[in-house]
Amino acid sequence: MFTVYIYVLDTLADWELGYVTAELNSGRFFKKDAPEVSVKTVAISKEPVKTMGGLTIVPDRSIRDIEVDEKSVLLLPGANTWDDPKHSAIIKKAGEFLSADAMVCAICGATAALANAGLLDRRPHTSNGAGYLEMVSPAYKGQEFFVDAPSVADHNLITASSTGALLWAKQIMERLDVFRHSTLEAWYAYFCTGEAQHFFTLMQTLSESK
Repeated sequence: MFTVYIYVLDTLADWELGYVTAELNSGRFFKKDAPEVSVKTVAISKEPVKTMGGLTIVPDRSIRDIEVDEKSVLLLPGANTWDDPKHSAIIKKAGEFLSADAMVCAICGATAALANAGLLDRRPHTSNGAGYLEMVSPAYKGQEFFVDAPSVADHNLITASSTGALLWAKQIMERLDVFRHSTLEAWYAYFCTGEAQHFFTLMQTLSESK
């Protein structure tokens, strides 16, 4: 079973997590033999946090409760508060995840926190456009590994820009192998384009898997 830890912090960008958390938690499009997935929110403490959209989240666990192994996944959303030193604990934990071959998936402002800790210096990655990480992460030295794309998957590290949430979600679910390939492609095409033909293809892939 995969355990997906979602780090929650004040000013969390609600929309960046929507696609991936909804699918991983509901399992509505999972293939028949998909691995089990448990989704948990984590934070510095179990005190409530307030998202950018004004929603209140009460974390399931604190950072010290995180268990790191190859079946662990850490999702780091964007937020306006990543430069607060108190978040260094989860960035240190992200380093432990990468060293243990566990997945770390960061989007938007969270990529800046990883960059400032040197975790992007030698791995392909992306963020909010060329020059962004230099501007907000003084310790960043990974310029030669920057890829100008909405989302970039490099083995167990998946990074995305603030506009890459859909592709980021696709790459995460692909890495976890919870969808059939045809289902994932139809799902992605439908949410990319809004064209009805992809919705019906998506439904057909589900009926074929039963």
